[in-house]
Amino acid sequence: MIADAPAPAGPLPAGTPEQLTAARLALLSGARRQVDIRLPRLDGALYASAEALAELRRIATSGRGAQIRLLLGDPAAALRDGHRLILLMQRLPSVIQVRMPVEEIDRGDPSACLLTDANGYLFEPDAERAQARAAMVDRPGWVPLRQQFDQMWERAVRAGMLQPLDL
Repeated sequence: MIADAPAPAGPLPAGTPEQLTAARLALLSGARRQVDIRLPRLDGALYASAEALAELRRIATSGRGAQIRLLLGDPAAALRDGHRLILLMQRLPSVIQVRMPVEEIDRGDPSACLLTDANGYLFEPDAERAQARAAMVDRPGWVPLRQQFDQMWERAVRAGMLQPLDL
């Protein structure tokens, strides 16, 4: 794909675990400087592949305006499990921000999403099931997801347990 070519509009297949993984990677590849991710739980397979970590590192080090916001329902579990993304978070704490929901309405939300600055998204109504909707570019579908993410982000608190210790 040519670097400056517009991303294809329309839905991405996202009905199987393999399609979800491919959609995540395609969306990360299409992001320029900003990504928002919401997960009830960051398990070992999500965002842990070499390709996904390379794309997240690329976004985080893309220069001025780079930002990755993670809303994790259980950040302590990711730390306990030694998720591969933790090291990247700790190396780039000013760019990769992690918060956890504290409001009951947010903590009980089973959905997951990935939002890019290219108006792309992956939305899983139930993160435990491999059924989602995704698009590389779909502003009308992206806007309400972004608004919901921003509202949840504002109500969430910083996940201090994932930050490196300043010794």
